[in-house]
Amino acid sequence: MGLVKEFKTFAMRGNVIDLAVGIIIGGAFQKIVSSSVQDMIMPPLGFVIGGVKFTDLKFTIGGIMDGMSPVTINYGNFIQTVFDFTIVAFAIFLMVKGINRMKASMEKEEAKSNPEIPAEISQEIQLLTEIRDLLKK
Repeated sequence: MGLVKEFKTFAMRGNVIDLAVGIIIGGAFQKIVSSSVQDMIMPPLGFVIGGVKFTDLKFTIGGIMDGMSPVTINYGNFIQTVFDFTIVAFAIFLMVKGINRMKASMEKEEAKSNPEIPAEISQEIQLLTEIRDLLKK
């Protein structure tokens, strides 16, 4: 029973749940980005370079032998995947940059509202708090 309880404690931690939510949202976001790249960015780019559809680009090795299909190196799919990755990475970069900027402004506001207490006064406050607690007892 200890193993089940330990696993439950592990699985219900905030970090694990946050990670799971991030993975699910990331998967959905990846579909959106892939669709935008394949359906909106790559067709005009293919048109500009001569009507080439990137996913059709491949290099054939050998010919058809005894009913077997030829071996191909699909470098067009690789190019498509690199574009997808680049756009996803840039979008995540912009998101993290925005979050960091927001955190910095929140920390700046918090620092303004909570001025630092000098060490001497802080010690006095701690002593007074201890005296108060002892008097309550």
